Amino acid sequence: MSIPGRGDPLAALARLLASVEAVRHGRALYTLLFTFSTAGLLLAMAGSSMQAESQGWAVLQGVAAIAVAFYGSNATGMLLMDQARGRAGREVADAVQQALRTGHRLLLVMLAAMLAVVAVLGVLAAGLYAARLPLVGPFVFAGMVPLGVVAVGLCVLVLAAVVGPLAGPAIWDGLDVRTTLRLLVKQARERLLFTALMVSVLGAMTAAVGALSTFVVVSGGRAVSALAVLVTGVELPPQQLMAGLFGFGLRSLGPAGAPVAQTPHGVAALVGGGMVFVLAIALPGLVYLRGVCALYLSVIGERRRSV
Repeated sequence: MSIPGRGDPLAALARLLASVEAVRHGRALYTLLFTFSTAGLLLAMAGSSMQAESQGWAVLQGVAAIAVAFYGSNATGMLLMDQARGRAGREVADAVQQALRTGHRLLLVMLAAMLAVVAVLGVLAAGLYAARLPLVGPFVFAGMVPLGVVAVGLCVLVLAAVVGPLAGPAIWDGLDVRTTLRLLVKQARERLLFTALMVSVLGAMTAAVGALSTFVVVSGGRAVSALAVLVTGVELPPQQLMAGLFGFGLRSLGPAGAPVAQTPHGVAALVGGGMVFVLAIALPGLVYLRGVCALYLSVIGERRRSV
């Protein structure tokens, strides 16, 4: 499979800004909400197993949480890739099946990237070891310092700005491991700065959506906590409801010294707040996943049809 050409920077920026439309994608939102909820439940079960000294169950539940988060995010990305390409979206079940069939490709791509970084670090370590030589050691070290700083810095930049954002969308679009690696190498060699700037814009967009979600959660939570006391007469500490809105539970509130009401209404507040918390983190997640799909399509030079 050949790699298409590059797209226009202004068109890429416009396509990236349109990624906020991902919050209207019902199937993707449902899939990501289910993924986060299930993964969070499995992590809570793993924590309970650790406290019960059931190490085997804790490990299994932790691995299951990671698997659910990985494959669920891949399925969501595939749904958003359909939207970014302007084609008819597949069913959620089809996206999950496709994620299960192709998820190993993304793992292999990430493994190859990590091996490349390890190779660079190995060469750097060998050069630094040569700096121990009695006569030429200082000269070798003087050369290895700038080379090592630049090499390690570029490796981190490539991982953060090229491999991380583009590897997933390439797999979601049907590319195999070899073609994906070729695409990543080509992008890192020819348009690293452009990609890094676009990823920075996407990060700012995601952070802005997260800030808006936090504002809605905090303002709405304070209003609901006040109304709960006035209207229902429930003695519920406002800190308990706000903690639930940010993903905390009774087990974490006690050691923190926060007031806790272990009543049915108190537990219900934490459960309801947890649902709001999952929604609040899902919205920025959708924008980011749709954004990396848009960035990928800009890289390969595809023209987006109207969504």
